[in-house]
Order: sequence, then C-alpha cells, then structure tokens
Amino acid sequence: MRMYEKNLGKTTQYQQSYHPKLLDGLPRAAGRDTLDGVTATLFDGFDLWTAFEVSWLDLRGKPMVAMAELSIPCQSPRFVESKSMKLYFNSLNDHAFADAAAVQATLIRDLSTCVGAEVTVKLLPVTTPNWQDNSDFMLLDDQPITIETYDYAPALLTNSTVTAAAPVHERLCSHLLKSNCLVTNQPDWGSVYIDYQGAPIDHAALLRYIVSFRHHQEFHEQCVERIFCDIKRWCQPTGLTVMARYTRRGGLDINPYRTDQTEMLSVARLARQ
Repeated sequence: MRMYEKNLGKTTQYQQSYHPKLLDGLPRAAGRDTLDGVTATLFDGFDLWTAFEVSWLDLRGKPMVAMAELSIPCQSPRFVESKSMKLYFNSLNDHAFADAAAVQATLIRDLSTCVGAEVTVKLLPVTTPNWQDNSDFMLLDDQPITIETYDYAPALLTNSTVTAAAPVHERLCSHLLKSNCLVTNQPDWGSVYIDYQGAPIDHAALLRYIVSFRHHQEFHEQCVERIFCDIKRWCQPTGLTVMARYTRRGGLDINPYRTDQTEMLSVARLARQ
C-alpha cells in the first residue's frame, strides 16, 4: 500500500505555480499481478480521462477555461494517480501560456513523462455537449433478479454461457457498477459497457457479477482489467471489449477501455458524468 500513499488520504497544499512533478505515476504491474492469466498482450486499450476544470492565463493575464480529454495507453508502464492529476491541473491556474496550443503541448509532455508513454490530449470548449445516448447497448439493469452478494465473486460467471448455442454479437451495459478506492475507500460510481462475440452469456449471471464489485477496493483501471479478464476466462468470448465510464470526482472522470478486438467501440459521455 505504501506506493499509493503520496497524496491519497492525506492533507495536501495546493500549489499556486506550475509544478509538473506533482504528477504521480503508479505502476500498472502492481494491480495486474492479481489477475488470473493476464499478460501484456492479452488486451489493448487506453484510459480516457475528462478534466472539467482546466484553466490558465493568457499573456495579458486574462483567465482562460477549457475541458481536456486525455488518452493514456494501457500498455504504459504507469498510470496517473487521480489526486495528483487534480493537484497538477490546479497548478496551471495562474500560469501564463501563449495560446491553447502551448497548453496542449505542455500537457502532452508532462503526462507522457509521468506514465512513460505518449499521451494524447485534446482541449475542448466548455460549450461542448455534456452527454449523449448510448442506445445501441442493451440495458441489463431491469432484470427482476435477486442479489445475494456484494463482495467480488468472479465464480458467478461459472456456467454462464450456452456453448452449444449459435454464437452471438451483443452489446450490453449496466449502470449498477460501484467499486471503492483502494486507499481511501471512497465510492466510485460507474457504468460498464461490454461488447462481445461468442457463446451467449447469461444476462442475470453477468449482472450479479457486476454488482459483486459493490464492496470491492481497486482503482478504476484495475477494476476494468479484472472485468475483462474474468469474462475472458469464464465465458471465453472470441472477441471482447469492456469500457467503464465512472462519474467525476474533483473535476475528473476516468474511463478505462480494454479490448482484444480491432473495431473501435464508441461509448459517449453520460449524463451523470
């Protein structure tokens, strides 16, 4: 746990000047070593962040505001601890930049250095629509099922596929995902989107499995990789994509995306983000 204790769960001072070393990169291997059968080549993907509270000064001292969309490759050796990201963005508030392109270049440089891989950054106007509908996904949440456990239980996926049935291609979603921060135990609320091809997965078993994360403690990125690996292990789809869109905390949302498919899955930002 020591590696996670630089900022989380501690009182911290907000920096009034630009300070890139506030960013704290955590090793991905520390979470992946608990996953069954995970290897560096099992999946591809990224962590998509939205930063809603981005501000800086122009050369005349006038404040500028924007949102930032950050994409961090999942094969990077490190991911960013979220509180350090908030502290870093706050340090930009009183720093003068020539233009938005200079801000973007600074973010790319600092974040890429932190995670050890090239990070993609887009600056978005604050007038960008906040959410869209993902109506091409089938909602799992309306099933009249009984839930008996809220502790992580991957075995709920046992015998959840009908291997004799014809293969299907389904897009499923649930808004009932809840996990908890590994260090502070604060609740992390999210929606999970699953695109798979292969033997049909029992929807009731899948929803019970998703709900079993309710008391589970892990970072967002680790939870999504765990969901991906569990479905891959227990249900053995021929193709799988898992994305979770977590609600924002401290002006940031984190949306991990993991896949072994070539087609890019589009999951729009949600109303509660």
